Amino acid sequence: MKYSNVVVAGGGVLGSQIAFQAAYCGFNVTIWLRSEGSIGRTQPKIDNLKKTYTEAIEKMADDKNAWCAGLADEDSFDKVECLKKVEAAYEGIKLELDMAKAVKDADLVIESMAENEKDKIAFYEKLAPLLPEKTVVVTNSSTLLPSMFVKYTGRPDKYLSLHFANSIWKNNTAEVMTQPQTDMRYFDEVMQFANDIRMIGLPVRKEKSGYLLNSMLVPFLLSGLDLYASGISDPESIDIAWTRGTGAPKGPFQIFDTVGLNTAYNIVHQYHSVPGIFSPLLKKMMMPYNFKKMEEILKKYIDEGKLGMSTGEGFYKYK
Repeated sequence: MKYSNVVVAGGGVLGSQIAFQAAYCGFNVTIWLRSEGSIGRTQPKIDNLKKTYTEAIEKMADDKNAWCAGLADEDSFDKVECLKKVEAAYEGIKLELDMAKAVKDADLVIESMAENEKDKIAFYEKLAPLLPEKTVVVTNSSTLLPSMFVKYTGRPDKYLSLHFANSIWKNNTAEVMTQPQTDMRYFDEVMQFANDIRMIGLPVRKEKSGYLLNSMLVPFLLSGLDLYASGISDPESIDIAWTRGTGAPKGPFQIFDTVGLNTAYNIVHQYHSVPGIFSPLLKKMMMPYNFKKMEEILKKYIDEGKLGMSTGEGFYKYK
């Protein structure tokens, strides 16, 4: 089945990006949110994405080195048409608090909520009885396995993972991961959807916490955070050591600010509190880390409203 109606549950950093990218590619998109406060936090993200996409397209017209593969093909790039798609996406995205109304004709629901097991379970339990028979459900969870939630979805054959990199208009990959009960028909459909929104679909054929990208990225981020938590150095110096030493565009704390410190906190908490979901080798590798101090540092920033780029301040200030 070719999807038309897409619902994104959650309007965080990645949820808003997924919604905007799908709308940019012509899908009917609704973002389901839990409260009026969530709308107040999500709408500015959508406003900023309109600006970001517009600026990216303008740069692409003048500089091929600034190319964003999630926005257009080089051999058929039409600046005017791309800008029209941005405007249509911005005008077309719906924000909805009523879950039943949001999903009543959904072909695909993309769960993109915080990395909190209890909250995700509560979401699926509420969602399951409201879904049409046709609806496929995917999770964008960064570290939690789909098999942890499959029994709450009410449709084990139509449930799997679809994970995106941040800044998906330029970092255009989508990891598609099955769980043991996934019908491969729906794996193929989700792979096609990934391609339809200009992502490179990457198959993950066995469940793996962290998929491909985060299996490599999370240990790197924790290593950087542990240097700070252990009093070895400061965030800026740690970032400079990495960026100047490797040529990478961002260090660990710049990445934390990009993905959001709530996400960072939830990931650290999982490694600290639920080590059983990770392999024995990975657990052994992570044990030297000062997880308790990491949690304390991140919680302090969060309590002060310093959530990263989305709030104008995290480990760095963005003004």
